[in-house]
Amino acid sequence: MTDQTWFIVALVIYFAAMIAIGVYGALKTKSHEDYMLGGRNLPPAVAALSAGASDMSGWLVMGLPGALYATGLVEIWLAIGLTIGAYLNWKLVAPRLRAYTEIAKNSITVPSFLSNRTRDNTNILRIAAGIIILVFFTLYVSSGMVAGGKFFVSSFSGDYTVGMLIIAGVTLLYTLFGGFLGASYTDVVQGLLMFAALLIVPVLAIV
Repeated sequence: MTDQTWFIVALVIYFAAMIAIGVYGALKTKSHEDYMLGGRNLPPAVAALSAGASDMSGWLVMGLPGALYATGLVEIWLAIGLTIGAYLNWKLVAPRLRAYTEIAKNSITVPSFLSNRTRDNTNILRIAAGIIILVFFTLYVSSGMVAGGKFFVSSFSGDYTVGMLIIAGVTLLYTLFGGFLGASYTDVVQGLLMFAALLIVPVLAIV
């Protein structure tokens, strides 16, 4: 088989695995809290890999190397800033947020937590937080779809729009069925793949 055929086979296996993980997440989901937060019982390693893969994804494996290649090591501040920010977030913010979301009427989402924590009966804070999340996460998700489309073009010389639609369709499937657990466990697989690529690609490039 040609190299492109192997690429396609690998991609089909990968997508099938992502959907299977989503189905597994659906089978483990028994309640609304399970669907939204994994029952608050996500193992630390899974949470870390999931958060890392979700946060870094396309920009880390495509955007940052491209910026470094185009302008040099001046762009390394991106990686340094993210590392410091992530550490402070997990060290200072995450433990308190984890504890107080349960105290504040077992809040499931950040907007509901902010509203419950401040006892905002007008729901203005909840609406404002929801709008902010909707706007900026739309931009974030769209950037991931763009990365998927560009990957499809560079790897298979395929159509950019088709690549984005395939990536979006598979992502919707495992997220819709598996909820938080499905998204988290697929992120673990993606995070491990990204980690391996970040170790292997520079070595191959130098060689």
